[in-house]
Amino acid sequence: MSTPSVQLVQYETEGELAFLTINRPDARNAMTWSMYEALVDACDRVDGDATIRVFILRSAGDKAFISGTDISQFTHFTTPEAPIEYERRMDAIIDRLERVRVPTIARVQGVAAGSGCAIALACDLRVCAPEARFGVPVARTLGNCLSAANYARLVDLIGPARTKDIMFTGRLIDAAEGHAMGLVHSLVPQAELDAAVRDLAASLAANAPLTIRASKEAVRRIQVHRRSQPVLADDLVTLCYNSTDFKEGVAAFLAKRSPRWTGT
Repeated sequence: MSTPSVQLVQYETEGELAFLTINRPDARNAMTWSMYEALVDACDRVDGDATIRVFILRSAGDKAFISGTDISQFTHFTTPEAPIEYERRMDAIIDRLERVRVPTIARVQGVAAGSGCAIALACDLRVCAPEARFGVPVARTLGNCLSAANYARLVDLIGPARTKDIMFTGRLIDAAEGHAMGLVHSLVPQAELDAAVRDLAASLAANAPLTIRASKEAVRRIQVHRRSQPVLADDLVTLCYNSTDFKEGVAAFLAKRSPRWTGT
């Protein structure tokens, strides 16, 4: 029997802080559509509660923050348009998180890969254990690509050269490297992670909320203004997702074997 989706994403508040916990550690916190919908619902709940000053995203277990989208969902792509619809839907989810009115903190331990990396990057700050790793390893696994908006988020945070590095190699950036390049706000021992997140959240909650809200929204508007329109990457999304390589990547991932790329 599968675990009810209501248990896979848990929302709670403590005073001025709101917490969303991704609770699927047996699957490295891979996200299903119902879990993504719960994330959007949590963003709406935060924005609808004037008492909340900081929103914290965290996950259960120590292996992964979020390992990405549950790959089995890609087996349901049945039309050439499905990949575009998927990326549009993901863009809307990540954009909703980015638009939350209060500061957002990602508490990251283990792997933040694929959409998990995008979710972490859409948060304002990232507090990480040394075991945290970030990346989009699709060049090694699925053979797909990102939307223009998510490429833009990577370029905003780590620059074009480093974005090409992690996308071309499929490697994961460890927490120390992420801290050195400014991707990680704070790097603390795993045992101190929760305390560090709460201390940071308390310091943000104590500051002028309108100043924080205005600063966050101003930065977001500047970034959005510089981003490409989604349609400019549609041909690239179609190229990758409708390829033989993508079908092979999904099949290989689910079979737990190495993919055999053909470039078609």
